[in-house]
Amino acid sequence: MDISFTNEHEQLRQTVRRFLENESNEQTVRKLMETERGYDARTWERLASELSLVGLIIPERHGGAGLTPIELGIVMEEMGRVLFCGPYLSTAVLGAGALLHAADEATKTKLLPAIASGRSIATLAFVEEHGRWDVEAIAMRAARDGANWKLSGVKDYVLDGAIADVVLVVARTDSGLGMFLVEAGAKFERSALPTLDLTRKLARLSFSDTPATLVSGSGDATAAIRHVLALGSAMLAAEQVGGAQRCLELSTDYAKTRLQFGRPIGSFQAIKHKCADMLVETEFARSAAYNAAFAAAESDHSQLQAAAHIARSYCSEAFFRAAADNIQIHGGMGFTWEASAHLYFKRARASSMMFGDPIDERQKLGALLGL
Repeated sequence: MDISFTNEHEQLRQTVRRFLENESNEQTVRKLMETERGYDARTWERLASELSLVGLIIPERHGGAGLTPIELGIVMEEMGRVLFCGPYLSTAVLGAGALLHAADEATKTKLLPAIASGRSIATLAFVEEHGRWDVEAIAMRAARDGANWKLSGVKDYVLDGAIADVVLVVARTDSGLGMFLVEAGAKFERSALPTLDLTRKLARLSFSDTPATLVSGSGDATAAIRHVLALGSAMLAAEQVGGAQRCLELSTDYAKTRLQFGRPIGSFQAIKHKCADMLVETEFARSAAYNAAFAAAESDHSQLQAAAHIARSYCSEAFFRAAADNIQIHGGMGFTWEASAHLYFKRARASSMMFGDPIDERQKLGALLGL
C-alpha cells in the first residue's frame, strides 16, 4: 500500500488549516466549550457550504464531495491541532459512515443530503452503561411491534447526542445486530453528561418503547458496524496526531523563549530530551494514523481493523505523553486555567478512552491476529 499524499491533499490541508486558524482560535474554543450546544452554527454552515467538509466522504449523488477517508483524516488531523469545537466526529465520520456502510439506499437518499449540507447533525448511539466499545457487548434489544420497531434501554457517551437531529441506534434483533433510526421528535430522554474534555459533548439517551425504523436491512449488520467503528478509530487517531503535533510546537516555542539562569530552557539537556522524545513519538504516531486512513480508503475490512487498532493504541499514548510533557515544559503556568496546555491534556485523556483505551486496542489486535 502506497502511503503518499498528492499536491491536492496538501492544498486541502493548507486550506483547512487557514480556515481553522481563523475560526477556531483558543479564545473561540474557550467560549464555545462553555455553551450547551458546543459549536458555532455559522462556522458549521461554512464548513459544509464553502469547504464541503461535512459531506467529505458522502457521494456526490447524495450532495457530498465524494472523497475518501484519506482526505477525511487530513481534516481530522487539522481539527485536532486547534481542538475544534463542533459535531464533526459524530456527524461527518460516525453518522455519515454508519449510513454509508450499514443503511439501505432509501435511508441514504433521505438523510445524507441534509447531513452534507450542514442542516442535520447525526450521531451513532452505540455504547451502553458498561462503557465497552465492543459489538459483543451490545445488550439493547429492539422489539417488533407489528410492522414497526420499539427500543428500550440506555445508550451512554453518545457524541453530540443532546443536539443530534439524526440518531442511529445499534440494537439486537433476532437476526443479529441492527441499526435503527430514531427521529429527533420521537419520545426519548437526552441528558448531557459531565465531561473531562469540555470541547467534546457527550450525552446519555434513554429509550422507553421509543418508535424506531430499522434501516440496516433484515440481516445481521455486525460486520458493517465493526467497519464503522474502525473508521471512527482511524479518524480519531488522525485527530490525536494533530493534537500531539500542536503540543510539540507549543513546547518547542516556549523552550526557545523562556529564560532561566540567563539562557533559554531549551538549551538544558532535560528539556532537549523531552522535546526530542515528543518529536519521535509524534512521527511514529503520524505514520500509524496515515496507515489507518489509507487502509480505510482501500475498503479492506480486515486490514482496516488491524491498522485502526495499531493507530489508536499508539496515537492515544503518544498524544497523552505529549500533552503531559507540554505541561511539564511550561512549568507552573502549564497547570493554570489560562494556559492552553491543560486543554490539550484533557482532550488527550478523554480521547484515549474513546473506542477503547490503548490496552483494550492491543487486546483486540491480538484477538484479530489469533494471538
